[in-house]
Amino acid sequence: MGEPVPVSAAPASSAPAPTSGAPAPTSGAPVPPPGPSFGPASPSFHADEHVSRETPGQDEDDPPLAMEALRAVQILNPSGEITMPRPDHPRVLCVANQKGGVGKTTTTVNLAVALALHGNRVLVVDLDPQGNASTGLNVPHHAGVPDVYDCLIDNVPLSEVAQAVEGIPNLWCVPATIDLAGAEIELVSVVARESRLARAIAAHPEKFDYVFIDCPPSLGLLTVNALCAAQEVLIPIQCEYYALEGLNQLINNINLVRQHLNPTLDVSTILLTMYDRRTRLADAVEQDVRNHFGSKVLNAVIPRNVRVSEAPSYGQSVMTYDPGSRGATSYFEAALEIAMRGVNTGGTA
Repeated sequence: MGEPVPVSAAPASSAPAPTSGAPAPTSGAPVPPPGPSFGPASPSFHADEHVSRETPGQDEDDPPLAMEALRAVQILNPSGEITMPRPDHPRVLCVANQKGGVGKTTTTVNLAVALALHGNRVLVVDLDPQGNASTGLNVPHHAGVPDVYDCLIDNVPLSEVAQAVEGIPNLWCVPATIDLAGAEIELVSVVARESRLARAIAAHPEKFDYVFIDCPPSLGLLTVNALCAAQEVLIPIQCEYYALEGLNQLINNINLVRQHLNPTLDVSTILLTMYDRRTRLADAVEQDVRNHFGSKVLNAVIPRNVRVSEAPSYGQSVMTYDPGSRGATSYFEAALEIAMRGVNTGGTA
């Protein structure tokens, strides 16, 4: 909007010059004749050039307002008319990766919100003592709040701990408080310690379409509980080399759990996160992951986007904080792809 002002002002200030003195204009504008070049044609030429470049030359990180508004309406779905397919049976997904900072919590929160906004009943179980998933969904998780620790250690029903997420219909969250940090030690002496969470989820009176379990960045008893409770594992992988290093160890642990504790467990979904299209490294990591895991890797890729990082500080997911952003659009596409895969393969992506 700032460009047209100097363009239109320039002809106005220089228009009197050719009439008052001939030498100045001829030296300043030798190619076109002084009179016609400073007439109305000049500003319209520059304005047309500016408009014609606006759409084709628009950077991908700054989409036109109309497209952004259209995406926002599609993602927020205020009318409830847009729905994602619901699975035939509840899908329990464990979001796991022992490396920290790869986007586990961000992925859990945003996929859950996207599915809930489009007709699915979703439960988020925050199994990380840091409680970041609870923060992202604006669910209280200070000391004294009933949380998942009470379910694991004291056999409190999950229905008494789950809280409805404000502003998001069909979405509930089981929060995590700092008490959960001691659960790893306390679970050691508990009978059937690996299946405590699985029994708590199975005993919930309401049936959900999706249950997302946000795991801590470790391979301890909390993560083992999540792997025993889940049917599917969703692994977020940051598009950097370090994220690939620990992947073999995670796959080995998943295989051990499958062999000894949960034979139905399957690594169903790989999601590439923090993709930076400016670097060749991101492309190389993406190709390596796709070559190794094949169709398990979602086509949707989550880019680096500042809106995704800003949203938790407002107690929101990026889906509600800035629904027109590229981060929100990418998570929406990932959620839709997960939903479609679940229907096409009978409930397992």
